[in-house]
Amino acid sequence: MFPNCSKAYAEYFNELELKLKELFKIAEDAKSRNFDPKSTVEEEIRVARDFADRIEYMVGPPGVGKRIRELSHMKRVPLAFKIAEEILYGGFGNFETEEAAEQAVKTGTAILTEGVTAAPIQGIVKVAIKQRQTDTGSSKYLAIYFAGPVRSAGGTELALIIVLGDYIRRLLGLDLYKASEEEVYRFIEELRLYEREVSRFQFHVDDETIAYILRHLPVEVTGIKTDPVEVSSFRDIPTIETNAVRGGALRVVNDGIAGRASKVWKVIDELNLTGWDWLKNIVVSKNEEVELGYLQDIIAGRPVFSFPSSSKHGGRFRLRYGRARNTGLTCVGIHPATMIILDGFIAVGTQLRLEMPGKGGIVSTVETIEPPIVRLKNGSVVRVETVEQASQLKNKVEKILFLGDLLISFSEFFENEKPLVESGYVEEWWIWDFKNALKERYGSVEATSKALNIQTKRLEELLNNFLTIKPTAFEAVKISSILHVPLHPRYTYFWRNITFEEFFELRKSVLNGKLEVENGLVKKLTLNFDLKTKLTLDKLLLPHEVSDEKIVIVEDAASLVKCLGVGEASQLETQKDQDILRLVSRLAGFEVKNKFPCFI
Repeated sequence: MFPNCSKAYAEYFNELELKLKELFKIAEDAKSRNFDPKSTVEEEIRVARDFADRIEYMVGPPGVGKRIRELSHMKRVPLAFKIAEEILYGGFGNFETEEAAEQAVKTGTAILTEGVTAAPIQGIVKVAIKQRQTDTGSSKYLAIYFAGPVRSAGGTELALIIVLGDYIRRLLGLDLYKASEEEVYRFIEELRLYEREVSRFQFHVDDETIAYILRHLPVEVTGIKTDPVEVSSFRDIPTIETNAVRGGALRVVNDGIAGRASKVWKVIDELNLTGWDWLKNIVVSKNEEVELGYLQDIIAGRPVFSFPSSSKHGGRFRLRYGRARNTGLTCVGIHPATMIILDGFIAVGTQLRLEMPGKGGIVSTVETIEPPIVRLKNGSVVRVETVEQASQLKNKVEKILFLGDLLISFSEFFENEKPLVESGYVEEWWIWDFKNALKERYGSVEATSKALNIQTKRLEELLNNFLTIKPTAFEAVKISSILHVPLHPRYTYFWRNITFEEFFELRKSVLNGKLEVENGLVKKLTLNFDLKTKLTLDKLLLPHEVSDEKIVIVEDAASLVKCLGVGEASQLETQKDQDILRLVSRLAGFEVKNKFPCFI
């Protein structure tokens, strides 16, 4: 029954089916007592085993599932148009013209949305062939009625419903819809009224663009009353059945046709459809309030974890590109320690409202990304790397300095047509640099082991488990110094978060501090407590302890000393316009990359 999966998965699916049959049997026994208007479970629940079943059971017509399987080699959008065409030509039985048009639109929409939204059932109320008198005589055109369940999240699909409607109109030989000036101004009045009284849209489209779209639409986009708010000016128009706002139709035009014009045009171009060239003239920018003002949509009492990255406060999650095995479409990864530190406000399955690349994401835990960094009530700064550590420290936290990584897949940027922003220097990048340098300079792990004076077994651990096993600060410095690769991300601090003045003050404090060196290894750095030095270390996100008026750095001592050029004869340059990372790299003797270029 499940030929395209492993034996283990087949057993899993079979078990699901057996359990489902058991539940159905219980329900059937209950229905047999005649207390329910439906006598069998199958009258209410149909079990869809694949995409084709979903479409047939959701909107029909009977037999369409089999045909979808036969055309499974086709992509989703061409398939929707093909099935709609076959419905009109009687491939699934004979329908009246208007009934065939409605069936074609609903089935095509179900295919476009992959049968996972309510749009084909509740979003499209009906499809009608309407008639009006024009200067040249009687005109018949297609009208699609939308309801409230149509939402902006699938804006491209919303717009493609209209393109599909136009395709159906052509096949039926219907005339182009020509909006009257009354209908145009009524729509604009509704749109602004809806924005004021009901809800905002994803895009802010000016009146001229809306009017331009309405005058070019080949089918009428209309709908039923969705909210108890009525227009005051353009009322009682014969072709519009209600004076109330038609929320579904408004979203289709504003966030679908206008907002996704570039995406829709690409699809139209691929399908070689004509009559839509006017769409290329539409350029709509994202609503600034939506882009930066995701805070405006927040419900009272919900926590805000960070401000927009463009604000003076900046975001507090670092953007990390990638995907874990448990993160999929519109899913983001967060370190589990972050969840504990945030007192459980974020949990697995929580939906976050995001600044970029899309509107939101569902949370999963990923342990191999950057954890949070916090300042405790005693002043110490700690990198919280485990759930156990987070549980022990959460009541001692004074301030969260860094929330950790937010793991987002590249595909989310691609899907939302958002430009990629700069990536921070991460372990995946470092291991690539490390392996290349190893191969070019020494050719083998054994030879590199001798050059670095690091045991072969240890070196193999670092190479093969780079996400979970990190080098010590001394090992990281040695690898960078000898192989000339950038410093490991674990010991790369937020250098661009401090000024040159703060850098030199910190260097001065370290020069006056106490270094403990054992067998050539920097084991510990102790500094006299100074508020400026303390705040600079906090801004660098560098872990340290505060005790007895002393600042103690242990694990990160070797890397900090190296990056500050302590003990080196390098000449300092104090030009204010110099990039601080260049200064750090020159003093260290190897490249130090930017670990924190983008926050969310």
